[in-house]
Amino acid sequence: MALMSLRGFTQTSRWFRFSSVPAFKFHQTSLMGATVEQFEEAKNKLSTLKKDPGNALKLKIYALFKQATHGPCDTPKPGMLDFVNKAKWDSWKSLGSISQDEARKQYCNLIGSLVEAEGGSSAQEVSAQPAASGHVYNTLLVSTEDDITTIKLNRPAKKNAITTEMYEEIIDALQQAARDTCVLTVFTGAGDFYCSGNDLSNFTKIPEGGVEEMAKAGGDLLRRYVKAYIDFPKPLVAVVNGPAVGISVTILGMFDLVYATESATFHTPFSQLGQSPEGCSSYTYPRLMGPGKASEMLLFNKKLTAVQACQLGLVTEVFPDNSFQSEVWSRLRSYAKLPPNSLALSKQLIRSMEKEQLHAVNDAEVERLVERWTSDECFNAVMSFFQAKAKL
Repeated sequence: MALMSLRGFTQTSRWFRFSSVPAFKFHQTSLMGATVEQFEEAKNKLSTLKKDPGNALKLKIYALFKQATHGPCDTPKPGMLDFVNKAKWDSWKSLGSISQDEARKQYCNLIGSLVEAEGGSSAQEVSAQPAASGHVYNTLLVSTEDDITTIKLNRPAKKNAITTEMYEEIIDALQQAARDTCVLTVFTGAGDFYCSGNDLSNFTKIPEGGVEEMAKAGGDLLRRYVKAYIDFPKPLVAVVNGPAVGISVTILGMFDLVYATESATFHTPFSQLGQSPEGCSSYTYPRLMGPGKASEMLLFNKKLTAVQACQLGLVTEVFPDNSFQSEVWSRLRSYAKLPPNSLALSKQLIRSMEKEQLHAVNDAEVERLVERWTSDECFNAVMSFFQAKAKL
């Protein structure tokens, strides 16, 4: 366990490099105490950035946002092993007692500099609006346009691997999307990966209560995460823009449409990591593709091409790489013009036939995974994974 913790510390240290802040020139139009409207506009612009600004700048953005909306940091310092939240706390604390007006001004200037560095916003990006809640996410880009809410996984440098923070933000984004006025909700990934699944560095963050406490907390989070998909009341679409791994694949059985680019792949290497299926895939996969093909994926780690996944019913349709985005979004915009209540009520009717069963499957899968996470077999498999990565 000590080796895993050390490995996690090394990875996290690489992730947060405070001394290498890019030398962005601050926005030339210095604001004389930014208004609330200007602050809201800056939040909107943040969701249109195409490039990940890097962790040091994201920490600065987070700190200025907290200072602007809450005031000086007054929360307890996270534990030494909670690297991510400690880094965020340190960044917020470093702002000291600067006023909320000053924090708003610095926030607006910084976002303006990032937009300028990308050469300004395209027409498509200008028309995109943030989620109705105005919520700022650290690991997601959430926007609304043409009656479509888009939730984009935004850790492209890490192939959109899902951290604990990201799970919580996705749950929140789904809950917000369920309440907004948009007709469709779409999931996709930033960069050339859809999602590489669970970030295994989550397993290195052992709390004081030990592995058992970590497994219990992870199980509770996973149960809530899958529940958010089961209960989602409106049409849900996955736009799979690249390779997909693990839970990003198993949860696809909860989507109403899955559109994939032809270069996408689908992989669920659970037994390889000493784990077991989740996302209700132990129920949805046999229904979609039959027990034999489901076993090839869930038990024997078979990776599917987009075409194979479509033939098995996991993917709705495959599009050529060079026309994927234009074809898919043109189609989705036309779907979003359909009567919203009719779509939502029809989706809820279809889901109601199996909703109770899905919740029972989710509970059973979580219970099995909590047992797996505390087993020597899983520990050794994850250790082997990190050791293999260290040799690369």
